[in-house]
Amino acid sequence: MRDLQAQNLKALAPGVLAELAEQMLAQLQEQSRHIERQARDIKFKDTKLEKITFELARLKAWKFSAKSESMNAEQRQMFEDALAEDQADLEAQLAALKAQLPQTPGEQDKQKSKGQPRRQALPAHLRRIEHRHEPEDTVCGCGREMVRVGEDVSEKLDIVPAEFFVHRHIRGKWACKCCNVLRQEPVEPSIVDKGIPAPGLIAHTMVSRFADHIPYYRQEQINARSGVHTPRATLASWAGHASAGVAPLLEAHRTFVFGAAVLHADETPVAMLDPGSGKTKRAYVWAYARGAFDQHPGVVYDFCVSRAGRHAVKALGKWSGTLVVDDYAGYDVALKLENRLEAGCLAHCRRKFDELVKIKGSEVAREAVMRIGRLYKIEREIAGLSAQDRLAIRQQVGKPHWDELHVWLQLERQRVPDGTTTAKAIDYTLRRWEALTRCLHDGNVAVDNNHIENLMRPWAMGRKAWLFAGSEMGGERAAAMMSLLQSAKLNGHEPLAYLKDVLTRLPSYPNKRIEELLPHRWTQQD
Repeated sequence: MRDLQAQNLKALAPGVLAELAEQMLAQLQEQSRHIERQARDIKFKDTKLEKITFELARLKAWKFSAKSESMNAEQRQMFEDALAEDQADLEAQLAALKAQLPQTPGEQDKQKSKGQPRRQALPAHLRRIEHRHEPEDTVCGCGREMVRVGEDVSEKLDIVPAEFFVHRHIRGKWACKCCNVLRQEPVEPSIVDKGIPAPGLIAHTMVSRFADHIPYYRQEQINARSGVHTPRATLASWAGHASAGVAPLLEAHRTFVFGAAVLHADETPVAMLDPGSGKTKRAYVWAYARGAFDQHPGVVYDFCVSRAGRHAVKALGKWSGTLVVDDYAGYDVALKLENRLEAGCLAHCRRKFDELVKIKGSEVAREAVMRIGRLYKIEREIAGLSAQDRLAIRQQVGKPHWDELHVWLQLERQRVPDGTTTAKAIDYTLRRWEALTRCLHDGNVAVDNNHIENLMRPWAMGRKAWLFAGSEMGGERAAAMMSLLQSAKLNGHEPLAYLKDVLTRLPSYPNKRIEELLPHRWTQQD
């Protein structure tokens, strides 16, 4: 359309004016249609934005509920993994959708000021490969040479698949022709005598199996992608040699763990293959860990064919101290011995009341959860203190709340009908009261058994991955390796680095110095 001023319109012929009017009308109609399309597009995107925002909020709510007592560790882990994938997907859709929507200058400034969440820096110890990106032409349009005034650096995380390589040990032979004497360095001792696996490969296999829960058949497939043939039977054989090799270390580790004045104990079922029937039967893993506040943590797993209390009696032996357990009767015989005290689990009591709140909306249970919450608030505040200071605050600040809870439970029990679920929850708590309040007499004792329950999670993940133990001996091997690997993690060590070093040094390490290789004392060699 021609650029016209208002005063020039009078000079135009009627035909030209009519043509201009038609053009303007057509342009206005096109603009109107464009605005309508934009409005529909914005409305559609706003609706989609609202839907994605709602779905994201619901996922976060589900994620929060997954951390409650309604799921066991295995279910929670699987559920959280799925939610994490869905949440990342929705957040990506949300970011892409917001980028398409028009923003006012004010909204743009607000978005800039808000910024993106700060991503955690990539570990400094990782190898860096630099890629330089500079303009091909650094001459300005004015003809002058440009000066480099700075740079922007971004980092991308990458991975190189596991690389197999071969150690060639060449032992020279030296002879004296006069004396007919031959001299040669002896073969270095190894975990698998005359075998091909180096300590690093054995450690990688064990960590993959017992820390990452990758079955041998999948490891066989993974190794095959690199052109290395490692039948699952061979991998299992390496595990047997490794288990035998670390036996002295594990025995020293057991002595250390059972030397604690406070122990946590728990048990969990594991399926075991029954060769006679070709089916599986239920076995149990019993766990014993040093106190939750112990400066040198450690855990021992025992694979047993049943949940009978005799296994706890055998494991504890002559140990004396305070045992933190739930209300399982299997520990009763072990706790009857002299110089042993029982500490209860407040989390078990809370779960019973919390379940009543969620299922029945019980106000009595809600009040119980609130009162127990006060005790946990105090525990969170004193967790990092010394045992002496922790005990002092429990006595001064916590004990009045414990006493109030005890009196309140007794009064409510008189009002609640016998046989109801609320009555049973109250009865359980009152019956366990002496054990529950053990923490008021010893600052080293935790208020619950969550410490050992968290250490049972690897077995829950293992059940999902490798389904069952092939035999009692296989279960014992798994328990031995997981005892060392989980204890290494508790002490802040990377499991692969720890086990590789231990398997390298053990064959020639003096027995009198074996304790130097225990997870709580081990140090990385240069």
